[in-house]
Amino acid sequence: MKITFAGCGDAFGSGGRLNTCFYVEAETVSFLIDCGASAMVSLRRYKIDPNSISTIFISHLHGDHFAGLGSFLLDAQLISKRERDLTIMGPPGLIFRHETVMEAMFPGSVEIKRKFETKFVELPADAKTSSDHLTVTPFVADHACAAPPYALRIGCEGKILCYTGDTQWTDSLIPAGQGADLLIAECYQLDRKMKGHLDYQTLAKHLPEIAPKRVIVTHMSAPMLNRIDEVDVEAAYDGLVVEI
Repeated sequence: MKITFAGCGDAFGSGGRLNTCFYVEAETVSFLIDCGASAMVSLRRYKIDPNSISTIFISHLHGDHFAGLGSFLLDAQLISKRERDLTIMGPPGLIFRHETVMEAMFPGSVEIKRKFETKFVELPADAKTSSDHLTVTPFVADHACAAPPYALRIGCEGKILCYTGDTQWTDSLIPAGQGADLLIAECYQLDRKMKGHLDYQTLAKHLPEIAPKRVIVTHMSAPMLNRIDEVDVEAAYDGLVVEI
């Protein structure tokens, strides 16, 4: 399984990085984790075919994590000429928020009949859902966004990938990431506590409980990027490709 960090920045472009957009390519399926506002830029920059993506998982409803959906769908209809079905999974409120944002950006676009089937699935917390060779279990995180924020535990071809989404420490991250082959953890600060966001010092303290096989930190602020050499795990950057 190959993961391309097509975008791993925060909402403010710290370090010149693009919004969150992780492309996961396995033998039987390819999918996205989050589709931030700059997602189409990410996919073009790293030569990722949007039509290869069968499922998009959304962790939470902030623009740097989901606001690229509208551009993705318009590209699929008008540019990439998509024909295969697409499934978009995320927290309750996903459909309303997506349609509101898409209509604001591209008036009339929500009503356009697409040439492919688009299935939106609003995921219940703590329940495993299966789709197209994938399983996903969302765990409620702690990040204010007017809808439940999720940490996502995704199973694919015998591998477990966990993404914390944006969150301050919450004990739900332990079952979400327990024994994962890869834990992708938001790490906004190094040692400064900040409401709604993880810092590396807190994450490191809990890693023995989570016991992932591999850890990569992402979604870092400018101060965190300036001190990245002080962490003992891998750090994401736009264009990083890893295999698990």
